[in-house]
Amino acid sequence: MEPVSENIRLVKRAYWLIKLRWIAIVFIGAATYVSSNLLGIELQDVALYGIAILLTVYNVAVLLLLNHFAKGGNEVPHAAVKKIINFQISTDLLILTVLLHFSGGIENPFVFYFVFHMIIASILLSVRESYLQATFAVLLFGLLILLEYLQLIPHYCLRGFAPHCLHRDDLYILGTFFVFTTALYLAVYMASYIAVRLKRTEQAYRQANILLQEKDRIKDEYVQRVTHDIKSNLATIQSCLGVVVNKVVGPPDNQMAEFIDRAYMRTIKLVNFVKTLLRLTQMRLSDKLEMGVFSLRNTIHNAVAAVKTKAEGKAISLNCNTEPSVDRVFGNPFSIEEVVTNLLLNAIKYTPENGKVTVSIKNENNFAVVEVADTGIGIPANELGKVFQEFFRASNAREVERNGTGLGLSIAKYIVERHNGKIWVESKENNGTKFWFTLPKGT
Repeated sequence: MEPVSENIRLVKRAYWLIKLRWIAIVFIGAATYVSSNLLGIELQDVALYGIAILLTVYNVAVLLLLNHFAKGGNEVPHAAVKKIINFQISTDLLILTVLLHFSGGIENPFVFYFVFHMIIASILLSVRESYLQATFAVLLFGLLILLEYLQLIPHYCLRGFAPHCLHRDDLYILGTFFVFTTALYLAVYMASYIAVRLKRTEQAYRQANILLQEKDRIKDEYVQRVTHDIKSNLATIQSCLGVVVNKVVGPPDNQMAEFIDRAYMRTIKLVNFVKTLLRLTQMRLSDKLEMGVFSLRNTIHNAVAAVKTKAEGKAISLNCNTEPSVDRVFGNPFSIEEVVTNLLLNAIKYTPENGKVTVSIKNENNFAVVEVADTGIGIPANELGKVFQEFFRASNAREVERNGTGLGLSIAKYIVERHNGKIWVESKENNGTKFWFTLPKGT
C-alpha cells in the first residue's frame, strides 16, 4: 500500500474543518433558539442568526475553493493548503469573537471554546503557526473586552444568565483574561508537544515500512533470479534424461534404467515446482494485472474443459452450474482461469474414484461468487487456517500425493485479492471440501 502524501492528508484535514463548521452552524442556531425561547436568556437573536447565515456562506465558499484546487485529481500545492487551513482557523477565531460580542462578551462561558481552536491548530499546523494563532486569539479577545470596557462598542449583558453585567469589573476582567491567555498557550504547548511526538513516530514507522518493502522487493528479485537459473539448468537436465530414458532399453530388472527413470520423474516434478515458485515471485514483483470486463461463464467452461480428461481418468463426475444472471465480471480472465483450474485440479486430485466435483457461479449483490466443491478427503479442522499459506500442504493430502508445491492456493489467494475479492474454504475431513471466491461484477 502506498503511503498517503502529506498534501493529501492536509487536504483531508481542510475538509474536516468544513465538516466541523457545519456542526458549529447547527449548534449556533439551536443554542440561540433554546437560550432565547426556552431559557429566557436575553440575546441578540437577529445578529446571532445573521452570523450563522454568514458562517454558512463562508463555509460554502471555502468548500468551493478547496474543490477548485482539488479538481481533476491534481495534487493541491502544499503552500496553498497551508494557507487555506490558516485562513479557516483565523476566520473562525474572528467569527467566534463576533459571536461572543453579541452574546455577552466576557460573561459568556463559551469564551473557552477558543481552546478547541488552539487544539485543532496544533494538530493541523506547525508549532510556530499554532502559537501565532494563539496570539491572534488573545489579541482578538483582549481587543473585544477592551473596546467594551471603554464603551467604544456596546456590551450586551447576558440577562437571565449572569446576575449583573461584568464588562466593567476590573478584577473579573483581569482574572478572566489571565486565565484565558494562559489556558490558550498551555493548550497549544501540550497539543503541539503530543502532535510533534506522534508525527515523529509516524514518520519513523513510515520509513521502517519503506525499508521493509524494499527488502521484500530485493528478496523477491533474488528468488526470481535464482529460480530462473535453477529452472534453466533443470530443463537441460530433464532434456538429457529424456533422451537417455528413450534410448535405454533392457530387461525389466535393469537397475540402471530404473534409476534413470526415477531421476527423470523427479526432475519433472522439480521443474514444475520451480516454475510455480517463479510464477508467484513474478506476480509479487510486478503487482500488476491487466483488468477488463470479461465473461466469467466462458472462463469457467475453459477451466472445466482443461481438467475434464483428468476427471474422466478417475471416473469423477464433473459438473458446472451457472446462474443466468451472472456473467460479466471485472478482472483478468487468464488469472481467474488459472485460479479455477487450480481449484479444480486439487479437487480432482484429492477426490477418490467415482466421486463428484462441482463448480458453480452465483449472484451476490455486486459480486459474482464462484464455488468449487468436491466429495474428497477433506481438510483436518486444525489445518484449515493454514491452507492459503505458501508451501503448506495438509497432512492427509501428503498421504495421498507425496509430491506437491504447496503454492497453488497461495497463488489463488493472491490473484483473488488483487481483484478486490475474497477467498475462503469450508471442509470436513473425509467429507469433502468447498472453496469460494468473489469477483466484482463488470459494468
